Amino acid sequence: MKSLSSRSISIILLTVVTGFIQATPQPASGQPRFFYCNSGTRGCPRQHIPCPMECPTTSSPDPGAKLCYVDCEAPHCSVQCRQRKPNCDAPGSACFDPRFIGGDGIVFYFHGKSNEHFSLVSDFDLQINSRFIGHRPAGRTRDFTWIQSLGILFNSQTFSIEATRAATWDSEVDHLKFSYDGQDLVIPEGSLSTWYSPQKDVKVERLSGKNSAIITLKDKAEIMVTAVPVTKQDDKIHSYRLPANDCFVHFEVQFKFFHLSSKVDGVLGRTYRPDFENPAKPGVAMPVLGGENNYRIASLFSTDCNSCIFSPESGSNQETSPGMNYGTLDCTKGASAGYGIVCRK
Repeated sequence: MKSLSSRSISIILLTVVTGFIQATPQPASGQPRFFYCNSGTRGCPRQHIPCPMECPTTSSPDPGAKLCYVDCEAPHCSVQCRQRKPNCDAPGSACFDPRFIGGDGIVFYFHGKSNEHFSLVSDFDLQINSRFIGHRPAGRTRDFTWIQSLGILFNSQTFSIEATRAATWDSEVDHLKFSYDGQDLVIPEGSLSTWYSPQKDVKVERLSGKNSAIITLKDKAEIMVTAVPVTKQDDKIHSYRLPANDCFVHFEVQFKFFHLSSKVDGVLGRTYRPDFENPAKPGVAMPVLGGENNYRIASLFSTDCNSCIFSPESGSNQETSPGMNYGTLDCTKGASAGYGIVCRK
């Protein structure tokens, strides 16, 4: 009788477990249907967060696939289904010629000048610079410009990513060039190909086989980049009058910041300051913010602009904005999901 009861219990348990497995199938790729937050002290550190059926995996060889993502530093551990590529209509983006959306959700343009360098973000322990390329048709008073490369100074290291020149665009050719501490860096083509710095505080992951990557700076920033050309349609709409031998390959970029100080500066960085008042006028079709002289630097890894505050030796002693996580906001719903920022275009 005792043996029969044990056998019955075993059968019942097996049935329950089988039913559970059938109710929560694993994706074909073998990836678990959980997002694991393995760092941080706020939000949901060291937790496994279930992924929804709409995006059951955290990685995929398909660059257009929606993936399971949780902002582990945010106050609430809510799951998002998102494509891992720059969203040019969200805060923290820098796209087109170039159009920025600041941390305050306001759209502005910063034209700079062709073949010059500008500081996008300057904080005590992080510096992100850019090189602009451009074209000035006859009769125009300024250059059309695009972001061609990014130079990053972080934890006594330098890292760069560059969009290489092309006469005509071929999506089967990779246009990304990487460097680390002054040496060319080879990151094999292929979706999810990954490289780490020796200290494991800089991570670079290809999001598709070619022309798209995500750079993660531990506890500081996440940078999504995609290399794109100026298309013939763009040329026609904006009257760029591009030469036949250059399609001006450039970057679409989206930044996600963690723990910026209240003194952060730079073309984009200033918009994350708690006391920043954006001079862009609401309702203006193309609000342009100047200040080239404040943000111009000598080279891709320079920190000599008038507004630069980068000082890695003292960075760890500086105050960060309390409780703020400068994430990727969803402006399709009008408000900012509790960040105190209103999305405006």
